Amino acid sequence: MLQTIEAIIDERGYIQFLEQVTFTHRLQRALVTLLTGENEPASVGRENTLLSEVALAVDWNHPDEDQAWAHLQ
Repeated sequence: MLQTIEAIIDERGYIQFLEQVTFTHRLQRALVTLLTGENEPASVGRENTLLSEVALAVDWNHPDEDQAWAHLQ
């Protein structure tokens, strides 16, 4: 199961979770995505948009989708 957990990393590299985390196994694997900085929320929004684009394009670029929205063009 994939779970996204917000955390901060201090200057020594220690990770502090910002919410309660329950580990189900003795060892857990993790992927860490570093955000550009705490004072740049707009850039995070742009990054999320770009990351979502590929997944959403699967539905958006389907012929049935074009037909459903044709009346608005």
